[in-house]
Amino acid sequence: MKILPLSLLIGTTLAMTMGAAPALASSQGNNDKQPQVFEAELVSIKSHDEFFDNIKKHCGKAYQGTVTVDNAGGDGFANKTLIMHVRKCSAQQLQIPFHVGDDSSRTWLLSKTGSGLQLKHDHRHQDGSSDKSTMYGGHTLDAGWSQAQSFPADQYSKELFVDLGIPQSNGNTWQMFIYPETFTYRMIRQGREFRVDFDLTKPITPPAAPWGYKD
Repeated sequence: MKILPLSLLIGTTLAMTMGAAPALASSQGNNDKQPQVFEAELVSIKSHDEFFDNIKKHCGKAYQGTVTVDNAGGDGFANKTLIMHVRKCSAQQLQIPFHVGDDSSRTWLLSKTGSGLQLKHDHRHQDGSSDKSTMYGGHTLDAGWSQAQSFPADQYSKELFVDLGIPQSNGNTWQMFIYPETFTYRMIRQGREFRVDFDLTKPITPPAAPWGYKD
């Protein structure tokens, strides 16, 4: 076994140490750089975007409506002032309270999901708590149009309707139409139709926040 002189050993060790230093420094520098994180893109198609934006143009405004079709013959909406209020708008959701006289329990939630548009009915009690019949609604299944979209009942709604003892509502499809002078909310199923038309040419003073929400 060949023994190297002490001076040569020291020189070799020093050279190895100095050569490793830049690599170590480079490694530490890379660890200091955190990867940049971006949120996943919320994708949407043109007809859904245009429909959403056509309603969003009315943000902050309220309009009075009239029941134009109700073949059930009920009086729940008779002789009551009907008001829709495009109350709060974001890039992903529109909150549209539907006031029926003094009843401010209903808010339509129109949301972009990345797979289309979703319509939910947020029902509250006057103290703000959720009604047992709440968040039913549906999701678009096709492109629809920039003026009209349909929302067949989703599975949550179907199971809720069964629990509530109204399984006939499993066939519900909700529709919304937005034209320059009229906004329409419509619900249809076999043998049943309900429709309210709102006059967009005559904005009115917006009402107070619906139950469960704050101004």
